[in-house]
Amino acid sequence: MKSFLDGIARGTRHIALQSKLARMTRRFQHWSGEDQGRLDFYSQFAGPGSLVFDVGANVGNRSKVFIKLGAKVVGVEPQSFCANFLARVFRNEPNFQLVQKALGAAPGESEIMLSKTTTLSTMSKEWVEAVKATNRFEKATWEQTQTVEVETLDRLIAQYGRPDFVKVDVEGFEEQVVLGLSQSVGILSLETTPEFLTKTFRCIDRCLSIGPCEFQVSYGETMTFKLPDWVSADEIRSELLTMKNGDFGDLYIRFCESVPPRCEAGKLPR
Repeated sequence: MKSFLDGIARGTRHIALQSKLARMTRRFQHWSGEDQGRLDFYSQFAGPGSLVFDVGANVGNRSKVFIKLGAKVVGVEPQSFCANFLARVFRNEPNFQLVQKALGAAPGESEIMLSKTTTLSTMSKEWVEAVKATNRFEKATWEQTQTVEVETLDRLIAQYGRPDFVKVDVEGFEEQVVLGLSQSVGILSLETTPEFLTKTFRCIDRCLSIGPCEFQVSYGETMTFKLPDWVSADEIRSELLTMKNGDFGDLYIRFCESVPPRCEAGKLPR
C-alpha cells in the first residue's frame, strides 16, 4: 500500500511540475513591455554577432533579450530546475549554449543554497546572513542545498571566446566570480546592494588591477543609467554610497581598451 501511495504522490508531483513548466513557458514566449524595455537598454551592449555571458541566467529573461538582439549567448546556471527550463525553452535556439555550472574564483565543486524563489538561491552564506539581518526578503528561506560544479570566467573565455558583455547576477557571490577573471572583457555588469558594498568595491579594485576601467550604474529595474556619463572609480564609489536599505542596482564596468581615448590608469579625463 505504501509503495502504491508513494507512486500516486510522485505522479501528482510530476503532473504539477509539468503544469508549472507549461505556464512558465507560455509566459516566457510572450514578449512583454518589460522585455522591450530590457531590449532597448541592452542594445547598447549586444547586437548581431556579439558574444554575451549570462551568468546566473535563472529562467532566461535576459538571455531571450540578448538572443532577440542577435547575440550568441552562453547561459550559466547551476540550479537544476532553472537549467532544465532553459534547456526546454531554448532547445531549438542555435545561438544559446547552456552551461549548467556555477562560476567562482577557482574550478571545483561547491554548494548552492536553494530558495523556493529561484532568483534568491545563492552560493554565499554571508549574503544570506546579511539579507536576513536587514529583512530584505522577509519570507525567503534557504532550507535545501545542491552540490554544483564550479567553473571560472577565464576558463569560460578559453572555451567560448572573449565576451562583449557579461551579466553577473548571483546573489552576493559576485566577488568570487570576478576573482575568476584575469583579463579584460567588453563590459561587465554586477548586481550590487547596500549590504554588500564592501564586496562591490573589491570587485572594482579587481577590475582596475586588470586594466583601466570606467563605470556606470542602473538602479532597480529602471533599465536606465543613473549618471549622465561613465565615471571614474572614485566617483562611482561615491554614487553607490548613496544607496539606502532596500535599494539594489547593477554596476557596469567598461574596460577601457574598448574605448582607449577615454581613460588612463583607471581615471577619466575631466
